[in-house]
Amino acid sequence: MEKIPDWLRLWEDLARIQDRYHTSNRARQKKQDAWQGRARKFDGSVKKRWTRPDASRDFLIRILEQTPNATVVDIGAGTGAWAVLMARHARQITAVEPSDAMCAIMEEKLAAENITNVTLVKGSWPEVEVAPHDICFASHSMYGIPDFKGFVMEMIRKSRQRCFLLLRVLAPDGVMAKAALRVWGQPFDSPNFQVAYNALLQMEICPDVIMETPGGWEPWTHDSIEAALDEVRRRFDLGDDHTHDDFLYSLLETSLKHENNRYVWPIGTRSGMIHWCVDKQGFR
Repeated sequence: MEKIPDWLRLWEDLARIQDRYHTSNRARQKKQDAWQGRARKFDGSVKKRWTRPDASRDFLIRILEQTPNATVVDIGAGTGAWAVLMARHARQITAVEPSDAMCAIMEEKLAAENITNVTLVKGSWPEVEVAPHDICFASHSMYGIPDFKGFVMEMIRKSRQRCFLLLRVLAPDGVMAKAALRVWGQPFDSPNFQVAYNALLQMEICPDVIMETPGGWEPWTHDSIEAALDEVRRRFDLGDDHTHDDFLYSLLETSLKHENNRYVWPIGTRSGMIHWCVDKQGFR
């Protein structure tokens, strides 16, 4: 009989490995702010993705329209895409964001659209101090937090009505899932929707789910198979362990397509929106 993992512990382990990956990237690039020099490109990718219809955005707008004069905390608001969207349907948005580079673009965007009902708070969740709001919303901003339970419990404490988590859903037959299964014996390469959903159940929270309309994510690309292998090795924090190199190289060689002098990954990701009412979240 297979054993069920401790999902909160698995999230913690994956988040710490991912943090080491991002820390090493910042060290190599000599950056304090991980988004320095990248925030504008990130904002462009979000704009491109948002040109397509999406069920998660439509659902959130419906909820806001059913909640007159709603107040929302946008946790890890990035360059402000969600804050701008929600500001059109809510009374007040509090946008929490730690990155100076992200904040600068968000402020540009708010000024350009003459949006006055968004308050920007510089800081990280769950340490930042904010008042209770009707809704707490976090889009892809929880991956670097090892204490998933603490992150969620602070959302619940600061939410009068609903909580939303938007996370990437990893394809079970994707390249990184196959790599993780080989290296770690389980198919999750990073903190993601599957781990979060099961962690919430472990916390006795029974959420609902809206799946993002597929086709919104751009594929990873690399100059060579060797560059892709180096990326995978760093993401798995393999260091001096070369035990899996042959398997990983073969997996990449057979899975990536060579197009326009780049090696293109198959898209193995979409997003899932987890949401629940804070007064009806349990099993009973």
